[in-house]
Amino acid sequence: MLNSTIVIKLKQRLNKLDSQDYDNIECWQAVEAFNKAQVEWSRRQLHGMNQMQEGDEQSTRRKDDLQVLLSKDGITMVDKEDFFSGAIPTNYLQWKRVDAFACKDCCEDRRMTIYLAEEGNLNQLLRDKSKKPSFEWAETFATLIDNKIHVYTNDEFDITNASLTYYRQPRKIQIQGCVDPYTNEESTLNIECEFKDDIIELIIDETVSILAGDIESGNQYPRGQQEAERNN
Repeated sequence: MLNSTIVIKLKQRLNKLDSQDYDNIECWQAVEAFNKAQVEWSRRQLHGMNQMQEGDEQSTRRKDDLQVLLSKDGITMVDKEDFFSGAIPTNYLQWKRVDAFACKDCCEDRRMTIYLAEEGNLNQLLRDKSKKPSFEWAETFATLIDNKIHVYTNDEFDITNASLTYYRQPRKIQIQGCVDPYTNEESTLNIECEFKDDIIELIIDETVSILAGDIESGNQYPRGQQEAERNN
């Protein structure tokens, strides 16, 4: 869907297509609200706080709707003795999995099964014989802290060729020629939404709710919220 179409639909649902009063919607307001709505919609679908209570990959629709946000990037892992550390990508939104191979002495590299664990349970996990890192069983765990992934090894093996599969932030739309008042920079590109048109329609309803709240339009606010959830 073209950005110009998105803006027209927003103004139509806010009853601002021909309005010349003080609360006209400027382009930067539409862009900011739409980008905010994309993030809110994505987080709600991933967590399962939608009408059907379906979260990440819990139905064919969720798999289909959210696959566009799934990304896989290689991670440079640094040896920290008890664990290997790698930085999380800057566009990271939610964990999916981490893949890695491990090597030890003269043994061949093994693909590890890595579970995401809680940093608060670290000491217990390292002591637990059934959960601590094991090259023999090709299993270990990882934690998230300070925008880094820690894959634990107990200094028994090395991690190689690691990659992170994750949900990234939705791509922000931009309207060419629109000036962002927060940065005073003019958009030189026209970047369109990456979601399918049916999802964009839902995000438009979400955006309408945000803008209606901003301009204190009591009629459009609940309508936008209801439509965004009813059609999920």
